Amino acid sequence: MVRHVLHLVFPALCLWALTGVQAGALDVRAAVLRIDYQVRLPVSRFELLPADRGFAGATLANEDNSTTGGFLGHRYETVLRAVAPDGADAALEDILAEGIRFVVVIARADDLLRLSDRAAQSGALVFNAQAPDMALRDGDCRANLLHTATSLQQQADAILQFAVWKKWTRLVLISGSNPADIAMAGAYREAAAKFGATIVGERVFEYSGGTRRTDSGHVLVQRQLPAFMQDLPEHDVVIAADASDYFGPYLTYHLWTPRPVMGAAGLRPVQMHGGHEAYGATQLQNRFEAIAGRYMTDIDYNAWIALRALGEAVTRTGSAAPETVRGFLLSDQFELAGFKGHQVDFRDWNGQMRQEVILFDGRITVSVSPQDGFFHQTALQDTLGRDRAESACEMFN
Repeated sequence: MVRHVLHLVFPALCLWALTGVQAGALDVRAAVLRIDYQVRLPVSRFELLPADRGFAGATLANEDNSTTGGFLGHRYETVLRAVAPDGADAALEDILAEGIRFVVVIARADDLLRLSDRAAQSGALVFNAQAPDMALRDGDCRANLLHTATSLQQQADAILQFAVWKKWTRLVLISGSNPADIAMAGAYREAAAKFGATIVGERVFEYSGGTRRTDSGHVLVQRQLPAFMQDLPEHDVVIAADASDYFGPYLTYHLWTPRPVMGAAGLRPVQMHGGHEAYGATQLQNRFEAIAGRYMTDIDYNAWIALRALGEAVTRTGSAAPETVRGFLLSDQFELAGFKGHQVDFRDWNGQMRQEVILFDGRITVSVSPQDGFFHQTALQDTLGRDRAESACEMFN
């Protein structure tokens, strides 16, 4: 178990700078609980998981919150814990026993739901900083669970909007065979139907062989893929649904017919990457790199913006009560700079954060969705993901 405490206090000065807020001493305690699973090594050493993923983003958020909160006499403390799956429940019990009622969870969907239900018994508010599963936003939603991680549908819609904007509307969908791949493929089918693209062909890639990080693994995939991609209908782009990184990274240069690759490889939907500098993001990147000595990842961004949302709610309401914070975050009064274009906020029907999705080619921001020409009657960001009328979540009524 890894346990850290961030303790940053600034003097209560210049209260006049934040008008309309009742000043007063206030302790705001939060936690980041990360479950570390045993996973296969990534296909590339460039993608090895940093030991402080998520925690570095939380550290930056704690500094940001303390800078503003210090003027109001607000004191921020964030506990950071990393545990194996079998230690998650005990870690949450410890967090709740310390009186903490705001928890950012970095975990898979099944663990997240169980932990959220336990947190609800103690009146705690949970932020999902990792799991993209659609069920968490639909039938398995929880009233005390808000999502800063984008959903599979937001990610798929972001890619398909760009493809349609480019007039690349004939798609070939290549998916893996495990449940996460199947769910990802389903999101791309839904997105294609939503935006008027056509999936002209589908194939399922069954990975067989040893580790992909050996010479034999590379050769196996290199030999399999061109033959696997033969005899497809005429198409404009290949969509990869490969949540496990089995075959997707190899697609771009091992196709039979050369085409752009999007999705899990090639052009990918992300929430933040180290090369993103538009919309004032350079200052966010610089501050993060000064703390972490590395580039920001999606998990860092998700943890950072969850805790920043908490800090903004406390600043605006003058309260650290979970029910007050939740009510403000779901209201039309809340908005926060996300460094991706528009301000971010939360959907009041399922707790999903509205936000742009960055399209990343491994080096630069190629584009940011929503794309030009896609419209919504209330919020442009609601063109990404399932809309209110499509939601099966009933916990926010």
